[in-house]
Amino acid sequence: MKKDDTTHTDGGMIRPCIRVLDEAQTDRIHYDVLRILDQIGIRVASDKARRLFERAGAVCRDGDIVHLPPALVERSLKSAPASVDIHDRRGALKMHLPSTARFGPGVTCLYFQDPETNALIPFGRREIAASVRLGMALDHFDFMSTPGVLQDASLADKADVYTALEMIANTIKPLVLLVSRAEALAPVLDLLTELHGDLAEKPFVLPLLTPITPLVIDAGTCSRMFTAIAYGLPVVYVNYGMAGVNAPITPYGTLVQLMAEIVAGISLSQVIKRGTPIIAGCLGAYMDMRTTVNFYDPVSYLLNLACAEMMAFYRIPHYGNSGNAVGWGADLISAGHQWFNHITACLGTGGMAAFVGTVLTSKVFSPGVVVYADEVIAQARRFAAGFNVDESALLLHELSLAGPGGNFLSSDMTLRRFREVYFQSAVFPRISMEDWLAQGQPAAEERLRQYTAQLLQTAKPPEDHDDLMEIGEAFISRRRQRPAAVNA
Repeated sequence: MKKDDTTHTDGGMIRPCIRVLDEAQTDRIHYDVLRILDQIGIRVASDKARRLFERAGAVCRDGDIVHLPPALVERSLKSAPASVDIHDRRGALKMHLPSTARFGPGVTCLYFQDPETNALIPFGRREIAASVRLGMALDHFDFMSTPGVLQDASLADKADVYTALEMIANTIKPLVLLVSRAEALAPVLDLLTELHGDLAEKPFVLPLLTPITPLVIDAGTCSRMFTAIAYGLPVVYVNYGMAGVNAPITPYGTLVQLMAEIVAGISLSQVIKRGTPIIAGCLGAYMDMRTTVNFYDPVSYLLNLACAEMMAFYRIPHYGNSGNAVGWGADLISAGHQWFNHITACLGTGGMAAFVGTVLTSKVFSPGVVVYADEVIAQARRFAAGFNVDESALLLHELSLAGPGGNFLSSDMTLRRFREVYFQSAVFPRISMEDWLAQGQPAAEERLRQYTAQLLQTAKPPEDHDDLMEIGEAFISRRRQRPAAVNA
């Protein structure tokens, strides 16, 4: 990192920032991405998608391997919108991407972790609703992702639809949807259309698509993309690679391979429909060769920053890392990764970051981590916002009033600003040693557990919750689940 890149000024503001790539490195990554897509190609497991690629100038060899010439890739990158507007379900603009880092809790976990006992509870509708309400109640989260996979066998093929119903009824924030089966996306979007009306006019729903690494756009991903585009929705396209497992062991190799997969997905979105809004990014992880546990390393967060800068180079809104998957609950392990991810995302060019709050290799959703992360995000944003230097006249006035040896406890400026000039935690009170001893030496983790449990008990759904649930339940009960609207 160059020394003069650590901060920058914006008028009278001093703001810290991180930049990891220079122009030559950006050009080299792009060159290698183009070579991979042209010379090695990508497996596309959809006849319809392959035909569209071929019409656009791609070459299909060895059955389903599609080679994308640089001209096709460059056209696709230029035709994808440079910005995307995301609304809440009441139509208010909530995110204009790209922007500063935006965060959302949830990923399709199997278990919900009780914040008081750490017990693992298989995800049911009650746990989906509680997770979404928690995300709704925490001010520093901008959207909500699907928090879990319903484990109730009696729901069978309607699990994704019931999950979507619980999500839309329990928050007004934008939704990032992860459906477990490709054929379930159309029924889910039909339900949301029934409850909301047109989803495309002011989109608040973003289907998330996850291709297979290395270098595969699988049939399910193709199907989801066709369906989402048919409904006029922006899509999120994000891949996940483990160095030395399904990606090269070197950081550069992992980055370039994952970037090639992303660019292939962007190209597919544009050959399906030119101008389709897409938000894209990669998640670079590792696997412990002794335990086979996957995890994020410090280099993962460096790769996240590099990917964000490449997305800025391509003029594509970025979707990045969340510091998730690590830790055994709301503990010191997960806390460190929350800080590492969120502070670097806020200082870099990071975009959306979902999946906040998962632990134990993303199998478990931890409400305690979500609550802690909300505080970390608030402080990371405060740090990234910097401070104003255009106060010299005001400074001299304050100093002249206090004088040498004076104080500022009762100055007009102190009295006006003291409530806002420093971060105040909703979870951890600032107490003296004497107060800590008098309170029985409470542990910070215990305060977090208590606060999280209380918040889960008191978090309220939107006022139209009951109406949406009634309409949604009736819609699901009278309609048999049908195949996806557009087949791949």
